[in-house]
Amino acid sequence: MLTGEHTILRAIERADLKQLMEWRNRPEYRVYFREYRELSWAHQQNWYEKLVMNDPGTRMFSILDRSGRLLGACGLCYIDFVNRNADFSIYIGADDLYIDDVYAVDASKTLIKYGFEELNLVKVWAEIYAFDTKKTEMFTKLGFELEGRHKKTHFTNGEWTDSLFWGFFNDKV
Repeated sequence: MLTGEHTILRAIERADLKQLMEWRNRPEYRVYFREYRELSWAHQQNWYEKLVMNDPGTRMFSILDRSGRLLGACGLCYIDFVNRNADFSIYIGADDLYIDDVYAVDASKTLIKYGFEELNLVKVWAEIYAFDTKKTEMFTKLGFELEGRHKKTHFTNGEWTDSLFWGFFNDKV
């Protein structure tokens, strides 16, 4: 269990899966995720068994508030232990927040600290779509650097959008 000022990150439990799936399946959230299709219960269980429980290159957490209420999920994916980097993922499903200035920021700081101090990573990176202004604002606030743009990588709502690549570096290395 990892603790931040406002959040607790703990291993995703089977009991969390239904709620996490409901949040991930919200159309207004799905546009922000690489996995854009609606998830079935079989998809959710497969993700949990294969990636969360059995992939050494994935560290996923449930985000809880300090009272223990489930808020969302975050994690480090595609962890490259040789080159010491990982893909950063986060969303807050509770209270229709998606990304906010309290829970998402605190959980992000806690997850990044874990990546650098426990996993010995040098870099945490993220790919988001250009229309994802909430994550852009959060990444800027946290100190991520915009590293690049891939043009017209994602088709949503009848339009092509660019992918933005953000990086956060361990300045102690």
